[in-house]
Amino acid sequence: MTPRLSFLISFAEKYTLLLLNTGSTMILARLLTPADTGVYAIGAVLTGVVQVLRDFGVGTYLIQEKTLSSQKLRAALGVSLLIGWLLAILLFAASYPAAQFYHEPRLLPVLQLLSFNLLLLPFSAVALACLRRQMRFKAIFAINVSQAVAQIACSVVLAMLGWGFLSLALGTVAGTLATVIVAFGCRPDGLPCLPSWRGMRDVLSFGSFSTAGTLIDELGVAAPDLIIGKVAGMADVGIYGKATGVINVFNQMVTAAISPVIFPLFSTQVRTGGDLRAAYLSTASYITAMAWPFFAFVAFMAPELVSVLYGPQWMAAVPMIRVLCLSAGLYSVFNMARYLFVAMGEVKAQARLDAQAVVVRIAAVLVTAPYGLEAVAWAVVGGAMWRSALTYYYLHHLVGLRWSVLLGATWRSAATATGCMTGALAVQWHTPHLQEFSQLALTALAGGTCWLLAMWGLRHALAQEALALLHR
Repeated sequence: MTPRLSFLISFAEKYTLLLLNTGSTMILARLLTPADTGVYAIGAVLTGVVQVLRDFGVGTYLIQEKTLSSQKLRAALGVSLLIGWLLAILLFAASYPAAQFYHEPRLLPVLQLLSFNLLLLPFSAVALACLRRQMRFKAIFAINVSQAVAQIACSVVLAMLGWGFLSLALGTVAGTLATVIVAFGCRPDGLPCLPSWRGMRDVLSFGSFSTAGTLIDELGVAAPDLIIGKVAGMADVGIYGKATGVINVFNQMVTAAISPVIFPLFSTQVRTGGDLRAAYLSTASYITAMAWPFFAFVAFMAPELVSVLYGPQWMAAVPMIRVLCLSAGLYSVFNMARYLFVAMGEVKAQARLDAQAVVVRIAAVLVTAPYGLEAVAWAVVGGAMWRSALTYYYLHHLVGLRWSVLLGATWRSAATATGCMTGALAVQWHTPHLQEFSQLALTALAGGTCWLLAMWGLRHALAQEALALLHR
């Protein structure tokens, strides 16, 4: 499968998931309270940290390994089962002290259900990694959409029946069951069914460094939710989660679509001796062309977005959304660097970068948490600035990247963002009294049209790639 076709299928998958998730979010936001959402959010964040350990770099190992034998695949399956089941037992045991720590008894069944989920995940992990290595994105499309449909259907039906916070946890389990079933039907030929102890040392050796960096990074992402939950309560966690949920739409639209393709491509560049700096600059150019207009638009239209997506009970999230857009837009220049470093085998460097960045982020959140959610959002911005500086330092030393070259690759992206916001501001100025949905739709249409015109007029590299794909 060619890279362009891979990107097309990956984007189709992520946009399908985005439509499904947006629809379910709009429904669930009106069926569940902020406290219900906050309880599940704490459980999901704690489980997300455990998830990093559960994978233990197995997926990354299988994608970047130069040659895969049946023995290596069996060893990878063995590591996945061993780590996953051990962590499931530990998470189940930790559910009791976690519920006591947050003085929240509802957290107990959530964590216990999510620990059962960890028992199921290893059965699909190796198959999914091999499918990504082979760039079989049609199969991945089928697996991920099946997971989303099962999870959403279960969560919405149970929420309508009054199951509250449990509807989200049970939906997660239903989605994982669907993943295991469909992944088994799409599994690559020759994939072993039985694990093996022999060869596990190599997988564990690679995974220890890969997991260390990813775990530290996940702790940095989880810190605001965990600290807010202790300092302010579950309702504030729910509000913060809705703010980050709007920001994460870009991750669902773009980052999550690009990264499954970019990592194998970076790995191929390393194996064939390609120009890594040029590959990274192209990636940064493409992402910022989409990220900067997106986050500028979201910051500008935050009240309308929250009202349409979530309803009036979530309007407290608006100030945080505007601040977090600054953080996300800044770091979008560097958010693909992780995949480049791991593809180069620089997992130790990535782990050091994560540790240096996360310490500052957590410290900033701890200091600002008593002063309210908006203060926490500004702490996240400070953490993003520090992480961006560190990432540039490592890019400079590992691939010879310079600021002048990076600016040369992204200035057109800044110009397209300016064009996009010019159209959005013009509509907002001339139609200030429209109903919120109409205002949002017209502003998005005007901004998107101006963005497309700017992309074409400036001959942005992303526009050229899109035209080449259309002419296939």
